[in-house]
Amino acid sequence: MNVLLLGSGGREHALAWKLAQSPGLTRLFAAPGNPGIAAHATLVDLAVGDHRAVIDFCRREHIGFVVIGPEAPLVAGLADNLRACRIGVFGPGKAAAQLEGSKGFTKDLCARENIPTARYERVHALDGARAVVGEFGLPVVIKADGLAAGKGVTIATSADEADAALVSLFREGGAEAVIEEFLEGEEASLFVLTDGTHLLPFGTAQDHKRVGDGDTGPNTGGMGAYSPARVLTPALEQRALDEIVAPTVRALARIGAPFQGVLYAGLMLTPEGPKLIEYNARFGDPECEVLMPRLDGDLLEILVATDRGTLDQVTANWRIDTALTVVMAADGYPGAPASGGAIAGLEAAAATGALIFHAGTATRGDALVASGGRVLAVTALGVSVAEAQGTAYAAIDAIDFPTGFARRDIGWREVAREKSAR
Repeated sequence: MNVLLLGSGGREHALAWKLAQSPGLTRLFAAPGNPGIAAHATLVDLAVGDHRAVIDFCRREHIGFVVIGPEAPLVAGLADNLRACRIGVFGPGKAAAQLEGSKGFTKDLCARENIPTARYERVHALDGARAVVGEFGLPVVIKADGLAAGKGVTIATSADEADAALVSLFREGGAEAVIEEFLEGEEASLFVLTDGTHLLPFGTAQDHKRVGDGDTGPNTGGMGAYSPARVLTPALEQRALDEIVAPTVRALARIGAPFQGVLYAGLMLTPEGPKLIEYNARFGDPECEVLMPRLDGDLLEILVATDRGTLDQVTANWRIDTALTVVMAADGYPGAPASGGAIAGLEAAAATGALIFHAGTATRGDALVASGGRVLAVTALGVSVAEAQGTAYAAIDAIDFPTGFARRDIGWREVAREKSAR
């Protein structure tokens, strides 16, 4: 089967790396891809937002299946258009993708279905938002309603911080936001594949959103992650499936918007049990970079089953090892990242046993340079989080990227738990 992978980040590099191992793959194309993905796929100069161009390419190259990596094409309805043309696709249609495209849609669904989540109010104007924040008290969570590349959330601990976030959100007309109570607990991510009816749990992870060591500084798209997240115990995972994910899938099917793809549930593990923070309608980044190395099996077969409604006929097996990824970002991220910085030493880094997934790179002549905020995702496996962490940082230290930086404490919670358990 010829496959087209859409996207250009570390998530897509991890998917390309795993798809390339599939016995059912004939040829893998990627649009637009990146220099790392080029080692596994033929790169295509194709505008992902041009649905007609994507469909024409699929017909021309006899593409049997399309894997949509990022969220924007899903929210724009690309999966619907591909299915209408009888082209297989991994990813939900536009109506179901509202789970990520609109925080308000998801919160309203949770309210209707009694799905555990934070108390919330939807707001549409600055004055009303200020009043709601006053009612909620501090700390308070302020979320942009639409897509925000993982960075549209402010956890305000002061009145000034809350007001600054609201002013920024409502600077332009037509903005909407969701104000939520602050939940106490530890966060974890649960991934579940669904064909609209059947559910296939697909791993757990814990990421690190803050830019600085010790979870300090502004939120980012993710500075690292590890999998599995053992804090999400089998009992808690089952509760999340029964109380959060399964009711969501049933509700979407009931309104004629069946979800076919991966549901990425961001959870807060509260004293009352797991509560939904938010859904994403695609694999996480950098979570995908720790899930793919742990998956022991044929990714393409599993993804195709989500489209064909046969997810109950496949299984997902996992290596017992822990995977940990550390993001190397360009100086200035998550603000204005420095672009064009030279990157070297990747062969030495790979010699440590780590996998180097490209997230924001480009070639300039014979040189590899940074071309985004998050630039590399350095991933390692180990029998423990501490071992995987050690290998990942040995690889990081072998990379010559003077205009880049990385957090030095990815996986710190689980490393501490491992030490205390000895």
